Amino acid sequence: MKFFAKKGFYHTTIPLLAKELKMSVGNIYNYFPSKIYLAKSAVRFASDILTSSLHKINQKNISAKEKIGLFVQDYLEITQVSPEVIEFFLRVYLSNRDLFEDNENGGFQLAEAFVKEVEVLLQYGMKHHEFRKSQDFFISFSVLTGILGAFTFLSGENILKKDIVSYRDEIADAIYKGLS
Repeated sequence: MKFFAKKGFYHTTIPLLAKELKMSVGNIYNYFPSKIYLAKSAVRFASDILTSSLHKINQKNISAKEKIGLFVQDYLEITQVSPEVIEFFLRVYLSNRDLFEDNENGGFQLAEAFVKEVEVLLQYGMKHHEFRKSQDFFISFSVLTGILGAFTFLSGENILKKDIVSYRDEIADAIYKGLS
């Protein structure tokens, strides 16, 4: 994921990965039959990290605003500790058509569990009258993930003047306002 996040999907090759991992090309192909398969496996891994965090938060009996705050906190901490997870998810997964071409094993199917957890959060907020009713899911999803993605980018480019986690309350408030 670090290599994909740094180089991007198209500039990452199996021979370069093998060299970086100090493995033979053939050994990588024993586990992953293609670069796309490897990237899809990494997307599932990154998605599972975000899904696990949001699932735990969705189980709590707290307001949607508090849930957003907790998820933003977790997301920013993941970005700080393992930036390659988030950068890979954003740079490779969401910006790569090759990963979306196979409808059964690609596209949003790769992050289906995360998408469902976001939907649970949004439904909870609407049910408890914290979020606007009848919001378009993709717009709501973009409000949540777009702001987080922007801060991931700014952090990765060393543009932020403060530690990324210190923006937690402002980011959570902006997301909440965008949904309510």
